[in-house]
Amino acid sequence: MAHDHHHHHTVPAQSLNGIFIFSIVLNVLFVLIEAVVGFWQDSLSLLSDAGHNLSDVFSLLLVLVAFRLVKVHSNEHFTYGYRKSTVLISLLNAVILLVAVGAIVIESIHKFSEPVPVNGIAVSWTAGVGIVINGLTALLLMRGQKNDLNVRGAFLHMVADTLVSVGVVISGVVINYTGWSIVDPIVSLVIAAVILVSTWELLSDSLRLAVDGIPEGIDRHEIESVLTAEEQVQEAHHIHIWALSTTETALTAHLVLNDLISWPQVSERIKHELAEHGISHATLEPETPDAMCHQKEC
Repeated sequence: MAHDHHHHHTVPAQSLNGIFIFSIVLNVLFVLIEAVVGFWQDSLSLLSDAGHNLSDVFSLLLVLVAFRLVKVHSNEHFTYGYRKSTVLISLLNAVILLVAVGAIVIESIHKFSEPVPVNGIAVSWTAGVGIVINGLTALLLMRGQKNDLNVRGAFLHMVADTLVSVGVVISGVVINYTGWSIVDPIVSLVIAAVILVSTWELLSDSLRLAVDGIPEGIDRHEIESVLTAEEQVQEAHHIHIWALSTTETALTAHLVLNDLISWPQVSERIKHELAEHGISHATLEPETPDAMCHQKEC
């Protein structure tokens, strides 16, 4: 039987390269500022946050790597190129976020048992700069995160950092005026819970794509309806839908036709409709009722 291949390309995530490079430079500068103030004020919380922000820079770099890998053409050993690696990178970013949540929780528990004096003014001003930088980065990534798990991961990293900075400002101000050091770990635990909820969806989506599950937003029953909507198509079977990358979805299916005469036109119409439903790479195999009957030993 003949196999037809059809490609549709969505807007490439590579167009976000400039935003990511700008964000990386901005965040590296903030890490340096935070580290300097942390050493100057002997603030463990600022130094810890600087380390956390440095891990986010690493996550942004990972996304840039993903953008580069998705452009690699197929070769003798990787017939789809390195597209699938973008899914693995999104999974790694989700794990990094979970590790960050764990670090926040551990540090908060430690602060409950051994409260650390905080220079409220210095910490609040530095964290205020963090709100501006991380908030700006998150804002720049907000639009792209809807269509790419890797961009969503980077976006969540920046939102998490913004929330952490907000928490540090709040706790710094409260501690400065009241001396209630207990506020710091309480705010940190609340922030950790918010980050965990957001990260869980990213983790589950990444795991599903990693094991070739159907991507979010693709309805299998709806796709079956698209395949059988043509008058010439009697039945669709052997339907498989999976992610080629964090932005591309593939499908293979066998279609039983009344006859093969109109197959080129039918195939083109179906693939166009599939592209409208988010399937960018479709491989369709036509079959006749006689061939189908032979397979079932009629």
